[in-house]
Amino acid sequence: MSLRKGGHVRWAFDFSNWKPTATDLLLATSCIQPEEKTRLARFVFRDDFNASIIGRLMMRKFVHLATGLDYEKIEFDRDHKGKPYLKNVGHLVDFNVSHQGRYAVLAGIVFDETVEPHPKIGVDIMKIEYSGGKALGDFFKLMDRNFSFEEWNYIKSRPDDGERLEAFMRNWCLKESYVKNVGVGITINLKKLDFSICTKQLDTRKVVCDSTLRVDGTLAEGWRFEESLIDKDHCAAVALENIPKDLDLTGHYFEIVNFQSLIEGHKPLLAIDENYCDGIINKEYKKTK
Repeated sequence: MSLRKGGHVRWAFDFSNWKPTATDLLLATSCIQPEEKTRLARFVFRDDFNASIIGRLMMRKFVHLATGLDYEKIEFDRDHKGKPYLKNVGHLVDFNVSHQGRYAVLAGIVFDETVEPHPKIGVDIMKIEYSGGKALGDFFKLMDRNFSFEEWNYIKSRPDDGERLEAFMRNWCLKESYVKNVGVGITINLKKLDFSICTKQLDTRKVVCDSTLRVDGTLAEGWRFEESLIDKDHCAAVALENIPKDLDLTGHYFEIVNFQSLIEGHKPLLAIDENYCDGIINKEYKKTK
């Protein structure tokens, strides 16, 4: 695990390959801040807890690599919109995490103090599946208010339900990456975010960077978007603001990381808490169809 050229990272963690032991949980839960530990305990299902603690470990790993801060000195906080940020002063980084399906992902960037305005980043991942029970067309009708006329034209122009579903999820993923970058969440009118997709097919072996965005009819200047498939069932989008127009983004594929690489070098912040971990182990996983 290392920074790429330009100070970027793109990491993906595959939960299907992670069966945490009690020892893993004891170690992981000792390496996060007290308020994070309290927040994670509120999750009802084990799946959500696992995804969230991996997200926290990825954040800490990224900041350590990007800044050189010792793990025990890294301190996160949340802004007024609830987005995590590095509280330590003097370190210019931005990062974002997301999880769905089999994966948790992190996108991060380090930038120089001379860069103004500062770059910002947002990431989202979507599993390309539909299990709602209704016909896909009926589902699209329910979601009509979230997409522009042009976006629906693109989605419905695809030749079959599989490609229409992929186009839908791809547009949704782009929208979520944007709102996660700006930190407005679902309060924004998603229909006012109008994405134009140029490259019709995503691939696991390259990153597409030619989709554009209009916000309320106006071209969003200073924004660039990366899109890729992590595998055939999961698409990811990264929204970047205020980065050089000539920066090559096509190599920013997601690197698959594992628990050992994430936890390596971590220094515990908290005492081992067996009672806490017993409570986590007793949480149920979500039932899948």
